[in-house]
Amino acid sequence: MADHAGSRPRRSTAVPLAAFAAGAVVAVLLGVVGRVHDPTLAGTTDLGFRTVIEMKVALSTVIGVLVVLQLVSTLWLYGRIGRRAPPWLGTAHRVSGTLALLLAVFVGYSCLWALGLEVGTLHTGEEVPLRAVVHGVLGCAVFGAVVVKLVAVRAHRSPGWFLPVAGGVLFSLLLAVVLTSAGWYVAARGWPSHPGY
Repeated sequence: MADHAGSRPRRSTAVPLAAFAAGAVVAVLLGVVGRVHDPTLAGTTDLGFRTVIEMKVALSTVIGVLVVLQLVSTLWLYGRIGRRAPPWLGTAHRVSGTLALLLAVFVGYSCLWALGLEVGTLHTGEEVPLRAVVHGVLGCAVFGAVVVKLVAVRAHRSPGWFLPVAGGVLFSLLLAVVLTSAGWYVAARGWPSHPGY
């Protein structure tokens, strides 16, 4: 009998381990920058909303919708739901994922630059709410997870579990960040009003 195992490319866990390590470094570095940076609104935009916070809520909601669409399209592409996926779905999946990532970078920059990573006590002497601490830490972790996901998409010799795990971690983190920001804001204060409407 011929040995067919030698003809298959060897799957290595080195790439996933390196990707998770690089993602952790990115997340920690963002957290450090968020802690040492003096928050300022200079260099941010509100896109016509009353505040940067309201702009972030609106865009975070869009990100949340795109993230859910990513999950649905992934399940459809892999045959887990519905009929056979239409040919355009792969392109739509990549475009919506790219748009979600670009919006996340924009919102993340605005958050990190305008607010920093809030932990401990505010300048007013008040304790930072646990929700804000969790949101900030998860926000930093999102960009570490983006690094892992980008490597997973391109790493063809990594184990079969790597891409679904990387995608699942990124999905979960993004959803948690949206819920601890936009979800909390809308529940507590209602939908932000845009002066142009």
